[in-house]
Amino acid sequence: MPEHEVMNDGVELSGVINRREAVRRVTALLGGIAFVGGTSLLTACERERPAGAAATSIGEFTTDDIALLDEIAETILPETSTPGAKAAQTGAFMALMVTDTYDAKDQQIFRAGMRTLDERSTQANQVAFMQATPQQRLALLETLDKEAKTHMDARNAARDAAAKRTPAKDDTAKADTATPERFLPSPRQEASPGADAGAATAITADTPTHYFRMMKELAMLGYFTSEIGCKQAQRYVESPGRFDPCATYAPGEKAWAPHA
Repeated sequence: MPEHEVMNDGVELSGVINRREAVRRVTALLGGIAFVGGTSLLTACERERPAGAAATSIGEFTTDDIALLDEIAETILPETSTPGAKAAQTGAFMALMVTDTYDAKDQQIFRAGMRTLDERSTQANQVAFMQATPQQRLALLETLDKEAKTHMDARNAARDAAAKRTPAKDDTAKADTATPERFLPSPRQEASPGADAGAATAITADTPTHYFRMMKELAMLGYFTSEIGCKQAQRYVESPGRFDPCATYAPGEKAWAPHA
């Protein structure tokens, strides 16, 4: 297993086969919800990262933005006996994926989330995230991680409830011809005060992904598909190689990382 301590709800990433498989596994690790970016993310994952990406702007992301993303990713995947996310230029990867694979709405949510994260750091620690100590950064991201999980759980529940409420096509047709008046709203219910109280702030099936969920999934995907993530955080042997079906494994050893 990788030696890094990852904020992953008690589950560790077990190794990757290739970048498409990494997407599938990190999706499962984060609760089974499809990645923001969908199939575009898969396509972009297979392109080479631009040389020197960490030192240049990417899309609307400035060098300061990329530095902030590096520190966020490093807090999630810190340096231990192997290099952390910052050494793998994960911030540049995150910026590239948002630029290339997110639609305009999700890009806006992600970038607004970066500002919100910085504001939360200032509220909690009286300093911006980049000036906070490693302990302060970790405490903040653990709080945001819990908030993101609550947010995503509520959205999933709302989507499940909406799916159960949706009538079958045949049932809808029968209802429309048999008793159409039962679908008409009650005027008294419409006019009653507070009938929809809280609807504007409630989490619904259409509520977008939490911004920290986006950051976390891209940080993990970027790191575990990088050369450092494959060759140093995991054990890597170039293929093709000798077929050995009975390789020994001792508990606590790094996972094998087949070539990507």
